[in-house]
Amino acid sequence: MKKSFLLFLFGIAFSLTSFAQQTVIKGSVLDGTTGEPIPDVTITIEETGQTVNTDARGEFSFTENVPLGEQVLKVEKIEYDTKRYPIIVNEGQTVDISGMTLEYNQSDKKDLFVISISDDNLNSEDDGLTDNISGLLQASRDVFLSAAAYDFSATFFRPRGLDNANGKVLINGIEMNKQFTGRPQWGNWGGINDLQRNQEFSMGTSANDYTFGDLAGTNNIIMRASKYREGGRISYASANRSYTGRVMASYSSGLLKGGWSFSALGSRRFGDEGFVDGTLYDSNSFVFALEKQFNDKHSLNFTSIYAQNRRGRSTAITEEVYNLKGRTYNPFWGYQDGEIRNSRIREINEPILMLNHYWDISSKVKLNTNAAYQFGEIANTRIDNNGNRLTGTGAIGGARNPTPEYYQNLPSYHLDDPNPTAYDYQLAFAAQQEFVNDGQLDWNELYYANSINGYSVYALQSDVIKDQQLSLNTILDAELSDKIRLNASINYRTLNSENFARIEDLLGGSGYLDIDAFADQQAGQQEQSQAQSDLNNPNRIVTEGDRYKYNYEIDSDVITGFVQAQFKYNKIDFYVGANVSQTSYQRNGIYENGFFADPDPSKGETRFIEGFGDVSSFGKSEKLEFSNYGVKGGFTYKITGKHLIDVNGSYFTKAPNIRNSFGNARQSNQIVLGLESETIQSVDASYIFRSPKVKARLTGFYSGFQDGTDIGFFFTENSSNFVQEVQTNIDRRHIGGELGIEAQVTPTIKLKAAASVGQYVFTNNPNLYYTAADFEYREDGLPDNERGEKTIVTYGEEQTTALKDLHVSGGPERAFQIGFEYRDPEFWNIGVTSNFFSNAYVDASALKRSANFTQDVDLLPIDPRTQALIIPEGGNFRGNTINDYDDDVARSLLKQEQFEDYMLVNVIGGKSWRINDYFVGFFATINNIFNKQYRTGGFEQSRRVDYRSQLDEQNNSNGPVFGNRYFYGNGTTYYLNVYVRF
Repeated sequence: MKKSFLLFLFGIAFSLTSFAQQTVIKGSVLDGTTGEPIPDVTITIEETGQTVNTDARGEFSFTENVPLGEQVLKVEKIEYDTKRYPIIVNEGQTVDISGMTLEYNQSDKKDLFVISISDDNLNSEDDGLTDNISGLLQASRDVFLSAAAYDFSATFFRPRGLDNANGKVLINGIEMNKQFTGRPQWGNWGGINDLQRNQEFSMGTSANDYTFGDLAGTNNIIMRASKYREGGRISYASANRSYTGRVMASYSSGLLKGGWSFSALGSRRFGDEGFVDGTLYDSNSFVFALEKQFNDKHSLNFTSIYAQNRRGRSTAITEEVYNLKGRTYNPFWGYQDGEIRNSRIREINEPILMLNHYWDISSKVKLNTNAAYQFGEIANTRIDNNGNRLTGTGAIGGARNPTPEYYQNLPSYHLDDPNPTAYDYQLAFAAQQEFVNDGQLDWNELYYANSINGYSVYALQSDVIKDQQLSLNTILDAELSDKIRLNASINYRTLNSENFARIEDLLGGSGYLDIDAFADQQAGQQEQSQAQSDLNNPNRIVTEGDRYKYNYEIDSDVITGFVQAQFKYNKIDFYVGANVSQTSYQRNGIYENGFFADPDPSKGETRFIEGFGDVSSFGKSEKLEFSNYGVKGGFTYKITGKHLIDVNGSYFTKAPNIRNSFGNARQSNQIVLGLESETIQSVDASYIFRSPKVKARLTGFYSGFQDGTDIGFFFTENSSNFVQEVQTNIDRRHIGGELGIEAQVTPTIKLKAAASVGQYVFTNNPNLYYTAADFEYREDGLPDNERGEKTIVTYGEEQTTALKDLHVSGGPERAFQIGFEYRDPEFWNIGVTSNFFSNAYVDASALKRSANFTQDVDLLPIDPRTQALIIPEGGNFRGNTINDYDDDVARSLLKQEQFEDYMLVNVIGGKSWRINDYFVGFFATINNIFNKQYRTGGFEQSRRVDYRSQLDEQNNSNGPVFGNRYFYGNGTTYYLNVYVRF
């Protein structure tokens, strides 16, 4: 008994000794201004990488595997300045550092960033051609990503050569990328910056708690009412880049009695024009979020977003136009009754409703279930210039192109002859003077033409996409042990998309004839059913608000499953993940287009054309289905707390987007030949150094793409027709390196540098074919045009285009930055960066690098009925090769243009004051302070691409008639924001 009692006492003593010798780091974090506890602050022991978050009382503790000796704690939270606290840890000691403070970051730098992304993206003339935005919605704390977001993005720089479709944007865990293009529609949440500061960003396909991700990273915007700090904010901004003014007000309640919390925001952005002429801006945004915390386990959050945006657009211009009118020229606008009116307006009205349920099943298992419904439309206006056969005015085949920069209005058109005469020079000079002195859209001429015809020969048309999308998902986060964490999700999205043209304005006329005037001109008077937009309603007169020209629906369903395991150990962290998905698309034609009428079985007509599948326009298409999968993995090896190695790799397949799945969805059910999912593989490896004074990351990356698809639409003189250019089997390689480094050389001065060097090229010659709605004579056994049967023209069988080793366009491949920041203890700051860019390339024409280049148009036969060129089958033009063809000259004509190098200097700064319980401040930036003129991108025109035409273009004394089109960067621009926070 006595022995047992002694053992009992010894056990108690041993336990007390062990407890006394436990090494602990604990503390708390407070708001440096209000003194209130800050929850969800991330505390990191820099040597080991161990992290914990503060609780609702702002408290934290480390109790396991606590390192000894001199350590540095990094304390960070979005919206606050990051701090580092040096401590000394002795064995068996409790280090208590309660009362650490973080200062609220007064700068509006994130406001500037969102302007840079969303507004420039909205201004693009064609999303498929010019959308070169990087896809980063926040800069995060990474030095390189900060440079890419704030300074490089003005040049359409794309990190690792990737565009928006290679990244994922989530709001409250729900994916927001559009199924039509695969890109996020930035305008859906523009102007709500103050309630979008809580963001979680993961680079590339690294571990992410919500989704498998994509190569350009994943950004989740958290918009829970309970996550916003209590208080309000009112601000006013002035700028000269996209809009001229913005007013914004927001208020968040914090957690109220009964578990309720809410946040609300309203903003307006406005301007008659931005840096580019005639680009009006008219936008109103509203957000309301309401959350109810029922108990410690269940919370329900409702978020509604309405960000209406009406924006005047601009376009790429040729060098000839640039030399005559400058980089701010925009051909889309003209004066009407003394006011600027832009013919190309994009209007976005797509509200988002979202419901999120958060269930903390236990302290280590959480389930988040979400539902979102988005509806509304995106409308893009333009001038339609069909002729009107009913007026007897001779306008058959379409009215004159009203675009002021139409090639026949420019001096080069009159000097296109190899030996221009004196009269040609006289005409060129007259065209030059008229264009320089005016050169804008003549609205009065359009109204006059309609008035003398009675019915409209010109009208303002909208191309409308009217979507209804329902998204559902559930996300599991389970901490299986102290070292293993499991993430999983199931996602479902269903979309019904109506696509149609709508008459917005008859421009003084009383009605508009719904036919294809270009087709009507080709068909002549004997066969005009080809020209009908809808054979079920022939020769229809439409008025304002009516649908016309084309009308179809797309139904899409996507279901995705994702699972991921994360492992954390003292020396190494690693993860593995996988996903599977099923995607389906189906087109449903509402109109029966005259070129693609349903077949008549009694005549032996068939709905299918060999090699092309379903070419009808009315009814449902074949259902496209794609099964896809992906795997990824990576690790972080901690050499020491200062030196780390990070490696990530992935292999996955990706369904083509809706835009690239149908040859010309506006006219028919035709599906792209050889359509396949794209295969993507990538790997990146980084060396990371972090110390209290220096942070750096050096990364090498590789990404490979196979079986990509792309569709273009344009008019080409080589066949005198509007064609659809379909490229398949596109292979690309993106390889390069990134560097970001910053040094806190004094408590107030920070030096920083960033660099990106890459090469993004095509690695094969993609497959290529062209289709167009036209007449085509066939022998017996195939549809006969004389009997009214319809088919589809293809200019030869599938061929290839010589793109191998050419560069993928999309901003500079090389970007370098050096700069500094000064932050004064009296709450003012200033920073300057110098940014150098090089190796940007024009988007190469595939048609120009196909067999069409060696074609001699003058030697090709002409169909006597249609006056169309008869193109040999198989695209074999060797029998028509140009006699004076020179290989050396051809190589120079086909060389891809590289843009000139340039450097931009930016300045940023701000100041804040505390006045009683209010915080007042301003934030300002000046970009391109030396007003450097530079090109941000461009593309080759495919209107005239044969060798002889290209040679004539090159020899034109006033520049090519159909020269490359360029996007020019802004000159000196500013942004100033003044705010009050309470």
